[in-house]
Order: sequence, then structure tokens, then C-alpha cells
Amino acid sequence: MTESISPDTVRAYLKDLQHRIISAIVAIDGSPVTVDPWQKPEGEKLQGSGITQILEGGPVFERAGCGFSDVSGPGLPPSATAQRPELVGAPFEAMGVSLVFHPRNPMVPTVHMNVRMIAAFPKNGSAPVCWFGGGMDLTPYYGFDEDAIHFHRTCADALAPFGDDKYPRFKKWCDEYFYLKHRDEQRGIGGVFFDDFSELGQQRSFEMLQAVGDAFLNAYLPIVERRRHMPYGERERAHQLNRRGRYVEFNLVWDRGTHFGLQSGGRTESILLSMPPHAAWGYNVVPDEGTAERALLTDFLIRKDWL
Repeated sequence: MTESISPDTVRAYLKDLQHRIISAIVAIDGSPVTVDPWQKPEGEKLQGSGITQILEGGPVFERAGCGFSDVSGPGLPPSATAQRPELVGAPFEAMGVSLVFHPRNPMVPTVHMNVRMIAAFPKNGSAPVCWFGGGMDLTPYYGFDEDAIHFHRTCADALAPFGDDKYPRFKKWCDEYFYLKHRDEQRGIGGVFFDDFSELGQQRSFEMLQAVGDAFLNAYLPIVERRRHMPYGERERAHQLNRRGRYVEFNLVWDRGTHFGLQSGGRTESILLSMPPHAAWGYNVVPDEGTAERALLTDFLIRKDWL
């Protein structure tokens, strides 16, 4: 008998995860959250619904968006089933939680996290076949060794029960994915990233997904608390806005999730909640030698073993 995970079980976990994360962010920031339930109109190729929750203009976060989506389609395209030709054209359901938090204080890093599942329903009526993906990564504006080590240690600890190979493998995958090829520059200090994952079996693979999702608050909130009250001025703010410009570049030019969502007719507002509310593109901005801004480029935005 083939092991199977119920999409209902995954859906319940993802909704609870979104609730826990947003509740924690509200507790830190104190600002109200806009809750925007949405549903795809009848007649569109993709059907489904979701809940976008977003906090904007707060004292700690300029924008903190966390979305849950659950969409389905009549048939998986060949591009999604290259390794599973028996599932070409099978109905599918895709669900996930995705978040990006853009802090106000430049000493607090931006963070991204995503966990998701795709379930295909074979036409012969057998049990659903599921794949999992996700991860988290950190994008600082000013580098602190303590923060980078803590973030990576939390990721490694979350993955340790699933095999000694998982953290180094997913860390390398993250470094290679969150990379601005047109600038030969890492987006941030990385974290972990995995996709199309089911090699542990559906139940154990789902447990690994949960471990990553559950580790997020422990990975990020201690950094927020350490840095949120640090002083900054116009120079630090200008640097933050220029680095946010790099974030926008990656999401629009290289991010496969953004491309898939926009090109498949996804909900634009939800897809673009990852964008910062303010960003800048100064011409040929190169930080001076010996500055903290230059140290970010030379000591942090490089592929490095943080453990």
C-alpha cells in the first residue's frame, strides 16, 4: 500500500502556521493586520482561494506580509512532471504559506520563508502523490556574525533529525538559488532551500516541512529583538533602500515562484506582497572601503560556512 498524506492535513498545518507567525509579529509590532481573504473567479484555469495577511507602516515592520494559498488545476503540465510521466495531465492541488518581512530599522534584516506542497491525483483513482518544497533565507543590510550564525544554526538543528546531509545540501541549494547573476552577488546570507522533495516518503517529508516551518520564529525573532532598537540615521536608511532595490531585482528577474504566479494568472497582489514599500536604485553605488556598508559585501554577501 502506497503511503499517502491527506491534503486536508497539510492545509490545516499551513493555516495554523500562518496564524502563529502573524500573531507573533503583531505581538512585537503592535500594529493591526489587514486580513484579505480571496477566491479565484469562476471560469479561470486555476481555481482556489487564500488568505493574505499584511501589516504595513508599523514601528518595527514597514511591511510584513504572510499569505496562505490553495489552488487547483485540471492537469499538471509536462514541465512539472518531467520525472513522473505517469502523472502528466493529472489534476493537482498546490498550497503553501509564503512570507517576507521588511523591517523599518536597517539593522534588522529582511527575511523570507516559504513552505508548500503539490498533490497530484492520478487518473486511475489511486492515492494522491505529494511533493514538498520551501525554506527560509536572511537578507541583512548590516552584517552581524552573531545573527548569521544563529539563523543558520536554527536551520541546521531543524533539519538534523532528517539526516546529516540535509542542512549542507539545502544550504548549498539556497546559496545557488538566491543569487543575482546579473550582478554576481548573493541576495543575502542564505539559509536553506529545497524543492520537489519526497525522498523520505510522504509522511516523513511532510514532517521535515513542518520542522522548517516551525523553526522560522526561533530563527528570526531573536535577531529582531537584538537589533530593533539600535540607532540609525540617513546614511543607514539610504543604504537599506539601495539594498532593497537588489531584493526587488531578484524577485522580478530571477525568482521562479514570482514568474510562475504571474504567468499562470495568479493573484497579483498576493504574489507581489514580497516587495518592499520603499526601495532605491542609486547609480553605481559602491560603499567606501573600511565601512560597515562595504563589510556587508565583502564579509557577508558571500557563500560561507556560518557554522
